Amino acid sequence: MLKIENLSVSYGPRRVLRDVSLEVASGEVLALIGPNGAGKSTLVRAASGVLAPCSGTVRTNGDDLLALPPARRARFLAVVPQALSLPLAFTVWETVLMGRTPYLNFLGQASTGDGAIVRQALERVDALGLAGRRVGELSGGEQQRVLLARALAQSTPILLADEPTAHLDLQHQVHLMETLRTLAHRDHLAVLVALHDLNLAARYADRVALLVAGELRAAGTPRAVLTPAFISEAYGLPVQVVAHPFADVPLVLPDTKED
Repeated sequence: MLKIENLSVSYGPRRVLRDVSLEVASGEVLALIGPNGAGKSTLVRAASGVLAPCSGTVRTNGDDLLALPPARRARFLAVVPQALSLPLAFTVWETVLMGRTPYLNFLGQASTGDGAIVRQALERVDALGLAGRRVGELSGGEQQRVLLARALAQSTPILLADEPTAHLDLQHQVHLMETLRTLAHRDHLAVLVALHDLNLAARYADRVALLVAGELRAAGTPRAVLTPAFISEAYGLPVQVVAHPFADVPLVLPDTKED
């Protein structure tokens, strides 16, 4: 569903992504991991069309997404950004309704169907009770859930999320990641999610891609990528990888052996 080929991005003379190629299938969650400065957010922004790459392509079913007009691209791909960039004076309902913009009629009017989609999106992120509140009154975690609901309201086959668990407590981190996995496995979305938490990636992603200094170092199942060798080298920290106590996934722990 989503095919990124030889994507390179520079900020002035500094190359921050170098020939990165990834595929995310329909029905799959691909977690993008790597240390700070690895290029995870840059990759999400370039794949969404926010940043213009130096070279490379982003395609879905053969269509060049980056060549499409933004309104057309918004029907294929929705983004949950890292930064909280919501209109603070708008209500939560109005903000999530903005996700329906690509589908509104020429007068910009929302239909009954649009309202039903907004309601469903809010329910899926456990935020329907916030619908009447203004965004500026919300906590950072509540705003992050509204960002996800706005993306879900776009009803796209591809979802990109840049650190969507930031600002969320443990309960809502788990709920959000379960929502993303359900969107992929049940609704057949292609989900690319950038994560700092390696154990969330191990628990909820079908595959993991490791970025280091703008280059793709490894991609595969969580068990294949989350190894002591890959993670210790990438993060500059000794780690142990052990069996999860109740799930068939690896568990990454800092190696804090005492002298």
